[in-house]
Amino acid sequence: MKKLVAYQMTAYLEAKGVEYIFGLCGHTVIAMLDALEKSSIKFISVRHEQIAAHAADGYARVTGKPGVVLSHLGPGLTNATTGVANAALDSIPLVVIAGDVPSFYYGKHPHQEVNMHADASQYEIYRPFVKRAWRVERSEQIPEILDKAFALAVSGRPGPVLVSVPMDMFSREVETRHFDRRKDHNPHIHKPSLAPGVAEQVVELLLSADKPLIYAGGGIITAGASTELTALVDLLDIPVTRTLMGQGAISDLHPLCAGMTGFWGTELTNRLTREADVILAVGSRFAEADCSSWYEGVTFNIPPAKLIHIDIDAAEIGRNFPVTIGAVADAKEALAAILAAARKTKPEGVQRPALRQEIAAFKKAFKEANAEVEKSDRFPMTPQRILADVREVLPEDGIILTDVGWNKNGVGQQFPVTRPKTILHPGGLATMGFGPAAVLGAKLGAPDKHVITLVGDGGFGTQPSVMATAVESNIPVVWVVMNNYAFGTIAGLEYAHYKTCFGTLFERDGQPYNPEWADVARAYGIKAKKITSAAEFKEAFREALKSGEPYLLDVPMENIPVPTDGAWNINDIYTPKENVCEGRLKQEQP
Repeated sequence: MKKLVAYQMTAYLEAKGVEYIFGLCGHTVIAMLDALEKSSIKFISVRHEQIAAHAADGYARVTGKPGVVLSHLGPGLTNATTGVANAALDSIPLVVIAGDVPSFYYGKHPHQEVNMHADASQYEIYRPFVKRAWRVERSEQIPEILDKAFALAVSGRPGPVLVSVPMDMFSREVETRHFDRRKDHNPHIHKPSLAPGVAEQVVELLLSADKPLIYAGGGIITAGASTELTALVDLLDIPVTRTLMGQGAISDLHPLCAGMTGFWGTELTNRLTREADVILAVGSRFAEADCSSWYEGVTFNIPPAKLIHIDIDAAEIGRNFPVTIGAVADAKEALAAILAAARKTKPEGVQRPALRQEIAAFKKAFKEANAEVEKSDRFPMTPQRILADVREVLPEDGIILTDVGWNKNGVGQQFPVTRPKTILHPGGLATMGFGPAAVLGAKLGAPDKHVITLVGDGGFGTQPSVMATAVESNIPVVWVVMNNYAFGTIAGLEYAHYKTCFGTLFERDGQPYNPEWADVARAYGIKAKKITSAAEFKEAFREALKSGEPYLLDVPMENIPVPTDGAWNINDIYTPKENVCEGRLKQEQP
């Protein structure tokens, strides 16, 4: 029996458990839209393809399932590139299904064909950042390619894949047996663990160390390994520092969690990491900001410290620091094996009361030093006050999506997160505009949770049409626009080196300028409020959460920098220091 490919593809996606497809119409995909109209899958229509990619990303982070994007060719695919690349650098699984030019018109330059170097080569645009890009050559191949796409997106280091389908193939009839035979395929792939001998070596190194440390990356959250990590920490009393993307891998309030390292780290986190003699790093790429641009002796000191590096991606092991033990493994499986070996070797555990006291004393002192700005009635509000009020009101299982600036760097440093997958950062690509769009998919993935985004006015201004999607699809999210009338982080960076903020401030006739975001929101049909005093914000935020509707809060905020303790080579490029040369600290001569 024959059926249209578009209908068989839709049935396939339904069987895969796909709940939502995020996308935008175009002439190459209307056959799929026709099939989706009659499907149980809900099509989330957006006004820009970058929003679709970010929303699918947010959905994938919350659910652990691949987000699915439907895109038109040409400008549809290029509009989505930023969101798909952001997912790639943060190891988020997406399946992008894109329409392509008709297969029988390759090279004739049909409408919107990209063929500067090869005919019908639009899919090659994605090669630098997707795990695999397929162009369908025969419609009978589609079910097999889709199976491969969904499996590859979640296997190994997760990431996006692209399936480019010539538009005529959506409308062809093929035998149903091509799709039916894929029903017996088991897509589950067992992930690698550590051999018992390797786990024992890891435990031996940790127990022999004077100052062992666990460095937690985002791979722990992806693997769902927080329980194993916390149990290992409790057993061996080992302090934990983390990456930005590792926030939530262990509770920030755990007595052995010191916090985020690197440029936006604290004196304690960088010192504990720097002074460690054995470091167990799990699920981390050792990214620049987390590592103080890899300067020796600032955040890390490897060697002489011995590094045990465990990651699902072999390419990351030893990339930036030499390893004593390197292992390719799933974080959950690896930590479970290490925990079992530790319980066997040291069943009574280890106690380091002095270390716990040191961490507790630092956290208390840091909180006390921040108390004035956290409670300040100054207006525009201090970012610390905004974060403190949000933390007080938002339930611990509420989900926050950040963007770039204070809402990401400040949150990573001084906003306590106690549960995994309740804070979603744009890390690798650090994309402005991630938060206001990804929050839509995150809410659809967690409909019973409060889901909000903390976003700067610069980031929100890139994607205001997210509000139309929220209204049309009835997605009750809260946007907290931290409004400092600037690309604030870059303004501060430029001023620090050049004493100017040219090109970074939002002004009209020399005065701060922004659209009245609350008015704009109301024009979209969204509840909104512009905050006029610090005292007003907390209750307004509480009201927004309770409303059960899309809600925007425009919160005027001071443009002040996030405190920093680490180093960033960018600063040393703009203002060269005598002891720094091409990203390395010159060693002092004896």
